[in-house]
Amino acid sequence: MSIGSGTGLRDVDWAQGGWLHRPVRAEPTPDGGLVVEPGAGSDFWRHTSYGFVHDDGPALLAPLPAGSAVEVDFRLDFTEQFDQAGVLVRVDERTWVKAGVEVSDGEPQVGAVVTREVSDWSVAPVPQWSGRAVSVRVSRAGDALTVRARAGDEPWRLVRVAPLAPDAEAAAGPFCCSPSRGGLAVTFTGWRRGPADAALH
Repeated sequence: MSIGSGTGLRDVDWAQGGWLHRPVRAEPTPDGGLVVEPGAGSDFWRHTSYGFVHDDGPALLAPLPAGSAVEVDFRLDFTEQFDQAGVLVRVDERTWVKAGVEVSDGEPQVGAVVTREVSDWSVAPVPQWSGRAVSVRVSRAGDALTVRARAGDEPWRLVRVAPLAPDAEAAAGPFCCSPSRGGLAVTFTGWRRGPADAALH
Protein backbone atom coordinates (compact mmCIF):
# COMPACT_ATOMS: atom_id res chain seq x y z
CA MET A 1 0.00 0.00 0.00
CA SER A 2 1.31 3.42 -0.93
CA ILE A 3 -0.35 6.15 1.07
CA GLY A 4 2.33 8.80 0.89
CA SER A 5 2.80 9.00 4.66
CA GLY A 6 6.19 10.41 5.52
CA THR A 7 6.51 12.14 2.15
CA GLY A 8 5.79 15.83 1.98
CA LEU A 9 4.37 16.00 5.50
CA ARG A 10 5.04 19.13 7.51
CA ASP A 11 4.47 19.84 11.17
CA VAL A 12 1.63 22.14 12.07
CA ASP A 13 2.22 24.47 14.98
CA TRP A 14 -0.59 24.33 17.52
CA ALA A 15 -0.95 28.11 17.17
CA GLN A 16 -1.90 27.68 13.49
CA GLY A 17 -5.22 26.12 14.42
CA GLY A 18 -8.39 27.84 15.55
CA TRP A 19 -10.54 26.40 18.31
CA LEU A 20 -14.00 25.08 17.57
CA HIS A 21 -15.28 25.23 21.17
CA ARG A 22 -12.50 26.12 23.59
CA PRO A 23 -11.38 23.44 26.03
CA VAL A 24 -11.20 23.82 29.79
CA ARG A 25 -7.44 24.10 29.29
CA ALA A 26 -4.83 23.67 26.57
CA GLU A 27 -1.23 23.72 27.76
CA PRO A 28 1.96 23.16 25.78
CA THR A 29 4.36 20.50 27.05
CA PRO A 30 8.16 20.93 27.27
CA ASP A 31 8.65 18.46 24.39
CA GLY A 32 6.34 20.31 21.99
CA GLY A 33 3.08 18.53 22.71
CA LEU A 34 -0.26 19.94 23.80
CA VAL A 35 -2.35 18.76 26.75
CA VAL A 36 -6.05 19.38 26.19
CA GLU A 37 -8.81 19.03 28.78
CA PRO A 38 -12.31 18.92 27.28
CA GLY A 39 -15.32 20.00 29.29
CA ALA A 40 -17.37 17.48 31.23
CA GLY A 41 -20.06 15.96 29.02
CA SER A 42 -18.55 17.24 25.77
CA ASP A 43 -19.21 15.28 22.59
CA PHE A 44 -20.08 15.33 18.89
CA TRP A 45 -23.18 13.36 17.87
CA ARG A 46 -26.40 13.86 15.91
CA HIS A 47 -29.64 12.00 16.62
CA THR A 48 -29.04 8.35 15.67
CA SER A 49 -30.17 5.86 18.33
CA TYR A 50 -29.39 8.17 21.27
CA GLY A 51 -31.89 10.84 20.26
CA PHE A 52 -29.79 13.89 21.09
CA VAL A 53 -27.52 16.41 19.41
CA HIS A 54 -24.15 17.20 20.99
CA ASP A 55 -21.85 19.66 19.28
CA ASP A 56 -19.56 21.06 21.96
CA GLY A 57 -16.26 19.16 21.91
CA PRO A 58 -13.00 21.09 21.58
CA ALA A 59 -11.20 20.75 18.25
CA LEU A 60 -8.21 22.66 16.90
CA LEU A 61 -8.88 23.11 13.20
CA ALA A 62 -7.06 24.29 10.08
CA PRO A 63 -8.17 24.11 6.42
CA LEU A 64 -8.25 20.67 4.77
CA PRO A 65 -8.46 21.35 1.03
CA ALA A 66 -9.06 18.63 -1.54
CA GLY A 67 -5.89 16.69 -2.28
CA SER A 68 -4.47 16.96 1.23
CA ALA A 69 -4.14 14.83 4.36
CA VAL A 70 -3.86 15.43 8.09
CA GLU A 71 -2.22 13.29 10.78
CA VAL A 72 -2.58 13.64 14.55
CA ASP A 73 -0.66 11.77 17.26
CA PHE A 74 -1.74 11.32 20.88
CA ARG A 75 -1.03 9.09 23.87
CA LEU A 76 -3.71 6.50 24.54
CA ASP A 77 -3.71 6.77 28.32
CA PHE A 78 -7.42 7.38 28.93
CA THR A 79 -9.66 4.64 30.30
CA GLU A 80 -13.14 5.94 31.18
CA GLN A 81 -16.31 5.20 29.20
CA PHE A 82 -16.51 7.28 25.99
CA ASP A 83 -13.19 9.13 26.55
CA GLN A 84 -11.99 9.85 23.00
CA ALA A 85 -9.38 11.61 20.88
CA GLY A 86 -8.32 11.80 17.26
CA VAL A 87 -9.06 13.90 14.17
CA LEU A 88 -12.19 15.93 13.47
CA VAL A 89 -13.03 16.92 9.89
CA ARG A 90 -15.77 19.53 9.83
CA VAL A 91 -17.78 21.23 7.12
CA ASP A 92 -20.58 22.46 9.41
CA GLU A 93 -22.63 21.26 12.39
CA ARG A 94 -24.49 18.75 10.19
CA THR A 95 -21.57 17.48 8.10
CA TRP A 96 -18.48 16.16 9.84
CA VAL A 97 -16.34 13.10 10.60
CA LYS A 98 -14.55 12.29 13.83
CA ALA A 99 -12.03 9.46 13.78
CA GLY A 100 -9.74 8.05 16.44
CA VAL A 101 -9.90 5.95 19.57
CA GLU A 102 -12.81 5.91 22.01
CA VAL A 103 -13.19 3.83 25.16
CA SER A 104 -16.39 1.81 24.86
CA ASP A 105 -17.55 -1.29 26.70
CA GLY A 106 -14.43 -1.29 28.82
CA GLU A 107 -11.73 -1.14 26.17
CA PRO A 108 -10.29 1.22 23.56
CA GLN A 109 -11.91 1.03 20.15
CA VAL A 110 -10.60 2.50 16.92
CA GLY A 111 -13.36 3.89 14.77
CA ALA A 112 -15.14 6.78 13.15
CA VAL A 113 -18.40 8.68 13.36
CA VAL A 114 -19.56 9.91 9.96
CA THR A 115 -22.30 12.53 10.12
CA ARG A 116 -24.41 13.77 7.26
CA GLU A 117 -27.38 15.20 9.18
CA VAL A 118 -27.43 12.00 11.29
CA SER A 119 -24.47 10.15 12.81
CA ASP A 120 -23.17 6.68 11.85
CA TRP A 121 -20.64 4.99 14.18
CA SER A 122 -18.27 2.09 13.55
CA VAL A 123 -15.66 0.65 15.95
CA ALA A 124 -13.16 -2.18 16.34
CA PRO A 125 -11.44 -3.15 19.62
CA VAL A 126 -7.74 -2.31 19.99
CA PRO A 127 -6.86 -3.22 23.61
CA GLN A 128 -3.24 -3.76 22.54
CA TRP A 129 -2.94 -0.02 21.81
CA SER A 130 -3.42 0.96 25.47
CA GLY A 131 -0.59 3.07 26.85
CA ARG A 132 0.94 3.64 23.41
CA ALA A 133 1.33 6.48 20.94
CA VAL A 134 -1.51 6.41 18.40
CA SER A 135 -1.61 8.16 15.03
CA VAL A 136 -4.77 8.93 13.06
CA ARG A 137 -4.57 9.95 9.41
CA VAL A 138 -7.38 11.37 7.27
CA SER A 139 -6.76 11.82 3.56
CA ARG A 140 -9.06 13.83 1.29
CA ALA A 141 -9.12 12.97 -2.40
CA GLY A 142 -11.89 13.14 -4.98
CA ASP A 143 -15.24 12.65 -3.27
CA ALA A 144 -13.90 10.75 -0.26
CA LEU A 145 -12.17 10.87 3.08
CA THR A 146 -9.98 7.87 3.85
CA VAL A 147 -9.32 7.24 7.54
CA ARG A 148 -6.35 5.21 8.75
CA ALA A 149 -4.84 4.65 12.18
CA ARG A 150 -1.97 2.84 13.85
CA ALA A 151 -0.11 2.47 17.12
CA GLY A 152 3.62 3.26 17.15
CA ASP A 153 5.24 2.45 13.83
CA GLU A 154 2.99 -0.49 13.01
CA PRO A 155 1.45 -0.65 9.52
CA TRP A 156 -1.47 1.68 8.92
CA ARG A 157 -4.87 0.00 9.11
CA LEU A 158 -7.85 1.19 7.11
CA VAL A 159 -10.65 2.38 9.41
CA ARG A 160 -13.23 3.99 7.14
CA VAL A 161 -13.90 5.44 3.70
CA ALA A 162 -16.54 8.18 3.87
CA PRO A 163 -18.08 10.54 1.31
CA LEU A 164 -17.25 14.24 1.21
CA ALA A 165 -18.24 16.55 -1.63
CA PRO A 166 -15.18 17.62 -3.65
CA ASP A 167 -16.17 21.29 -3.43
CA ALA A 168 -16.95 21.31 0.31
CA GLU A 169 -14.93 23.72 2.44
CA ALA A 170 -13.60 21.61 5.30
CA ALA A 171 -11.26 22.08 8.23
CA ALA A 172 -9.52 19.39 10.27
CA GLY A 173 -7.31 18.82 13.27
CA PRO A 174 -7.05 17.25 16.72
CA PHE A 175 -10.13 16.84 18.89
CA CYS A 176 -11.03 15.19 22.18
CA CYS A 177 -14.23 14.68 24.18
CA SER A 178 -15.31 13.26 27.52
CA PRO A 179 -19.07 12.60 27.32
CA SER A 180 -19.35 10.78 30.64
CA ARG A 181 -17.08 12.77 32.99
CA GLY A 182 -14.85 15.76 33.63
CA GLY A 183 -11.12 15.85 34.20
CA LEU A 184 -9.90 14.01 31.09
CA ALA A 185 -6.53 15.28 29.86
CA VAL A 186 -5.32 14.16 26.42
CA THR A 187 -1.69 14.62 25.43
CA PHE A 188 -1.35 15.34 21.71
CA THR A 189 2.21 14.85 20.53
CA GLY A 190 2.03 15.79 16.84
CA TRP A 191 0.00 17.40 14.07
CA ARG A 192 1.06 17.20 10.44
CA ARG A 193 -0.34 18.06 7.03
CA GLY A 194 0.68 17.01 3.56
CA PRO A 195 -0.50 15.54 0.27
CA ALA A 196 -3.39 13.11 0.03
CA ASP A 197 -2.70 9.38 -0.04
CA ALA A 198 -1.40 8.05 -3.34
CA ALA A 199 -3.82 5.10 -3.31
CA LEU A 200 -6.67 3.60 -1.34
CA HIS A 201 -4.98 0.18 -1.11
